[in-house]
Amino acid sequence: MVLCPARPPRRTRTSHGATGATRSSAFMFPYFIMLIFCGIPLFFMELSFGQFASQGCLGVWRISPMFKGVGYGMMVVSTYIGIYYNVVICIAFYYFFSSMTHVLPWAYCNNPWNTADCAGVLDAANLTNGSQSTALSSNLSQLFNYTLHRTSPSEEYWRLYVLKLSDDIGNFGEVRLPLLGCLGVSWVVVFLCLIRGVKSSGKVVYFTATFPYVVLTILFVRGVTLEGAFTGIMYYLTPQWDKILEAKVWGDAASQIFYSLGCAWGGLITMASYNKFHNNCYRDSVIISITNCATSVYAGFVIFSILGFMANHLGVDVSRVADHGPGLAFVAYPEALTLLPISPLWSLLFFFMLILLGLGTQFCLLETLVTAIVDEVGNEWILQKKTYVTLGVAVAGFLLGIPLTSQAGIYWLLLMDNYAASFSLVVISCIMCVSIMYIYGHRNYFQDIQMMLGFPPPLFFQICWRFVSPAIIFFILIFTVIQYRPITYNHYQYPGWAVAIGFLMALSSVICIPLYALFQLCRTDGDTLLQRLKNATKPSRDWGPALLEHRTGRYAPTTAPSPEDGFEVQPLHPDKAQIPIVGSNGSSRLQDSRI
Repeated sequence: MVLCPARPPRRTRTSHGATGATRSSAFMFPYFIMLIFCGIPLFFMELSFGQFASQGCLGVWRISPMFKGVGYGMMVVSTYIGIYYNVVICIAFYYFFSSMTHVLPWAYCNNPWNTADCAGVLDAANLTNGSQSTALSSNLSQLFNYTLHRTSPSEEYWRLYVLKLSDDIGNFGEVRLPLLGCLGVSWVVVFLCLIRGVKSSGKVVYFTATFPYVVLTILFVRGVTLEGAFTGIMYYLTPQWDKILEAKVWGDAASQIFYSLGCAWGGLITMASYNKFHNNCYRDSVIISITNCATSVYAGFVIFSILGFMANHLGVDVSRVADHGPGLAFVAYPEALTLLPISPLWSLLFFFMLILLGLGTQFCLLETLVTAIVDEVGNEWILQKKTYVTLGVAVAGFLLGIPLTSQAGIYWLLLMDNYAASFSLVVISCIMCVSIMYIYGHRNYFQDIQMMLGFPPPLFFQICWRFVSPAIIFFILIFTVIQYRPITYNHYQYPGWAVAIGFLMALSSVICIPLYALFQLCRTDGDTLLQRLKNATKPSRDWGPALLEHRTGRYAPTTAPSPEDGFEVQPLHPDKAQIPIVGSNGSSRLQDSRI
């Protein structure tokens, strides 16, 4: 069974004044529709795809070599996400270390980095205890300013101390050395957990995927016992039907599903390739998808119970204290934690949970890239030196993440998040679905699944794969483009050249598909273009189960395979087998099917 770590709920994007929380109630209905008709079916498709071939996101495209660019697109997406995601983890590390104190540094406005506009909740509470009229007058003035023109100490800590935010995306300023150090720590942790491949990460992920539930439950029990928690939860659950018709809400729901389930990243295919051939991946896909998304909903209860308490404490609406993007995790929620007794303890638990959730995702991203590289090269040396490949990818990720620790880093992080890992995911999934169902053939794929699982995919999944999922993805993509709004961060409007870079990042993964298709078409034999197209899209001779014992039926070799006849059955790498088989160079390898 593939153990996929639950990812932290992605923020709901907004490009105008409304916060992500404003859309959360309108977001729930499209979210569950996307989960049922796109998320679970595509999750099952990727698991069955990787498990059947025992190959990573590149090797599986022996099914139709012309579409191998889909695998390269997945690698590009995983690279982008892996770079900026570890920066988010490093910020969580920074806040975790900063919480090891008696008083949280973002609790009051008496710090050197605070401005005259800072108005903290705890500062106002202290002023309320004063008896002098001047203090009372000052308090009322601060509360009025706090409500209408709010600059909280947590916001100033985030913006002026942690980030030392510059005024423009092009003004990089200095590299924030504390963040750089935490980035190094996070990459070292990821590398050490993957030093032995899935054998080590498979053990670590049991902790990183389960312990956050303990922390969430602790925070939930504490949150619902606070005054005003019910108001926050009702705000979270109350539908806003006027928002349902907005294409952006449906696009956000699709992005959240693809992001939280990991569809189109290549990670699902890679992790499923380590499963036993007859593992019931249908059962796994349903259980994991529902559990993952239920975790996101559960986390919403935890967050909004605390935000409801904070809104009640300030006497304002919940939408006034909520935020979106990094502001929710590093501004709004940390400020709410300052109102709790023993606030450093709750802060430590919260950021430790974020670190574990982030590491679980990062393990999958790094393993996807490493497996794809090892798969593609495939010689004996790289199979034995996989640790060095892992180290090389980790070092490259650290170096590429350094600009994101500069004073303009948060601008670039959000740019990558909004463009590099958004609509390109749905495009890749749509093309993958179409290529398998209509190029390889749905009947062939259903027979493959029946050979692997002992039963064909249920009728619901067959209909979704062939018609519903591609159609939903296509229409959401079209309407999202029609209602496109440029990215903003708070009141900062991204310049045109930055938006252009964002679109180039988005296209860099999608463009792999037509470019590789043209390359494969040019190198394929055939007298006419139609013959070349036919040869480029039909499965390779070595497509099918990796182990000889599983190559039955139409995959059964008519004669004993040998290196001379050009027929290869090559495993992913030595971590994937227990039964020796002959690889492309005639050497015996072992395939480990456990994770």
